[in-house]
Amino acid sequence: MAIFLDENSKVIVQGMTGSEGMKHTTRMLASGTQIVGGVNPRKAGTSVDFPGEEQIPVFGTVAEAMAATGANVSVIFVPAAFTKAAVIEAIDAGIPLAVVITEGVAVKDSAEFYNYARERGTTRLIGPNCPGLISPGKANAGIIPADISGPGRIGLVSKSGTLTYQMMFELRDFGFSTAVGIGGDPIIGTTHIDALEAFQNDPDTDAIVMIGEIGGDAEERAAAYIAEHVTKPVVGYVAGFTAPEGKTMGHAGAIVSGSSGTAAAKKEALEAAGVRVGKTPSEAAALMRVVMEGLAT
Repeated sequence: MAIFLDENSKVIVQGMTGSEGMKHTTRMLASGTQIVGGVNPRKAGTSVDFPGEEQIPVFGTVAEAMAATGANVSVIFVPAAFTKAAVIEAIDAGIPLAVVITEGVAVKDSAEFYNYARERGTTRLIGPNCPGLISPGKANAGIIPADISGPGRIGLVSKSGTLTYQMMFELRDFGFSTAVGIGGDPIIGTTHIDALEAFQNDPDTDAIVMIGEIGGDAEERAAAYIAEHVTKPVVGYVAGFTAPEGKTMGHAGAIVSGSSGTAAAKKEALEAAGVRVGKTPSEAAALMRVVMEGLAT
């Protein structure tokens, strides 16, 4: 099994005909994802040729694409200024999963489509400003490189795209059930807790890696959830141990105010919940290696 995405997922790409959409649709197809359509109202009725003689139709709306193809996932590559409209269109069409790759989305826009999705209750959002998710060997919705790790029994949830890639590469000999990059903006659709719950309930995930970063209290809330609800071993890493106080670091959500949101405070909360926490990504990978080797004996 995998969480949120598997070999039966039928994926459409909003913004497929743009440069980023074309590039990453090509990569998703190469990794075996069922890409069944693109969405661009100006190019509706056309099709796009991809390597391997793949010809993907372009639809005018998400609703039309879903009706014609049975799509149940949309990956959104539209520019930031148009992202809110694209996400709301996907929600209105009732797509079960919308993966918002776009970075630089205004927080006000994110708040509006996040609340709209919650009100409607039919669409899971991942992102914005995220690398998407991959169930290696089954499907890839986003920009995560498909060749850095294979299928396995580790679940990964991460705020950071590049640290997602590093962790997958360092643990490639064990492999992953699903890796989910949730994004580092202040307002995101799917949280650490959502992914932890899904991995806890997935019989083919044996252990979980959780990557957080400074700023906010998402990791502390995840620690409280782990203590109450997660029985599988969890290894953590919090990016930003050396970040100066009061500086925004990388993601828009990564800002420390006083003692709130520091890596040390998050590490303490996670360890109190029984999570093994590495001080570096490689140390976290080594801790997970010990966990997996212990499970195998």
